[in-house]
Amino acid sequence: MPRKRPQDDDELLARLRSLTAQARERAEYQRSQVELAVALQRGMLPRDLPDTPRVHLAVRYAPATYGLNVGGDWYDAFTLPDGRIGLSIGDVQGHNIEAAAFMGQVRAGLRALASVSGEPGELLARTNDLLISLGNDLFATCTFMRLDPETGTLESARAGHIPVVWATADGKSGIGEDEGGPPLGIQPGTEYPVTRFRLTAGGMFVLLTDGVVEGPSMSLEEGLEQVVRLAGIAAVAGLQAHALAAAVIKGAEQVGHEDDAAVLVVGHDDPDRTA
Repeated sequence: MPRKRPQDDDELLARLRSLTAQARERAEYQRSQVELAVALQRGMLPRDLPDTPRVHLAVRYAPATYGLNVGGDWYDAFTLPDGRIGLSIGDVQGHNIEAAAFMGQVRAGLRALASVSGEPGELLARTNDLLISLGNDLFATCTFMRLDPETGTLESARAGHIPVVWATADGKSGIGEDEGGPPLGIQPGTEYPVTRFRLTAGGMFVLLTDGVVEGPSMSLEEGLEQVVRLAGIAAVAGLQAHALAAAVIKGAEQVGHEDDAAVLVVGHDDPDRTA
């Protein structure tokens, strides 16, 4: 069998070096895109949460853990002009830098419009129309709640997002029952019904994204029931919001998700108990 000439070997090596260099360049570009998206996403999440007597807020966030995915999950909590607290959590379609940027638009839009009207249904309707006017092809699911710290009244509107989980100090817990509406950015002129809940002493509400409760290893129903159990245990034990948030995000590891995961817990002190 004739042996390859040295020239053929040199050409093959040169070709391999070229392919290796191209692969390295693509990998570096993809990594830089992910790093940029992650930095953009984290930079858009709130640095501080409202500090209100007897009301405790806690958040946890876990980025996507698979490949080059980076999503558009967000949480937010801020004080409204009338002293009540606005709470939002949501998830943007897609897993790329565009999704992270669109998440920033949604969150900023909610905050800006909440200064005009904090009524959850009207706020989601206005945000929906604003996003449609921007002409972006992406959409977002979202839950917005308005909490009155004095009375414990929670007004909630939901745009295609998974429901909240609640628990009370007397051992009751469950999944919030509300009608909801379609995701933001799809249908102009959409109305979002408002449901009222009550945050009682020692009680908790858990807002979360689907990366916490749904994945290859667990159905949405199973994931929500897992959070219901955790919330019920935490409320009966008198644990504070940060302990429940940590337990919920830890439980998200069981779903085998490839998505971001965000948790926002609202708790209310019971003066007759200690955590």
